[in-house]
Amino acid sequence: MAEIKDPENTLVIELKDGEVHLELLPDVAPQHVERLKALTRDGKYDNVAFHRVIDGFMAQTGDVANANMENDYNPRMAGTGGSDLPDLPAEFSKVPFDRGALGMARSSNPNSANSQFFIMFADGHFLNGQYTNFGRVIAGMEHVDAITRGEPPASPDRMISVKVAADI
Repeated sequence: MAEIKDPENTLVIELKDGEVHLELLPDVAPQHVERLKALTRDGKYDNVAFHRVIDGFMAQTGDVANANMENDYNPRMAGTGGSDLPDLPAEFSKVPFDRGALGMARSSNPNSANSQFFIMFADGHFLNGQYTNFGRVIAGMEHVDAITRGEPPASPDRMISVKVAADI
């Protein structure tokens, strides 16, 4: 695993195959980073499914309303919800969507990001300047690569637990 340089801005996601460490970029997308940390600290991401996983593109998760594997998970609803917090304004930047980048999912409205996010399997520079890039995988990308594919997957993988490294 990579050395954690900034525990307050590092998330640790436990997947079925192992841990993934995410370095957050508060200087690039401060509101998005704060939202992810707040939802993480409230336990909202624990047991949430990867509901949209496209080979060669990305794995999307974070629907805390409809993709919690412990509450009546409905694959037709997964990906349609967010948190009870207000949507976030876009924080677009020049940080490229390379393999391992973290992007905030949204509707066609650029200011509609809420709780859902995605991890890039491959470079996706067509997303640059269109979505908020708020971090990157610094360790455990092999575990991200092993996430079950599908839209939605028949038997989705989930984030077993998500923690801010400073809290561990």
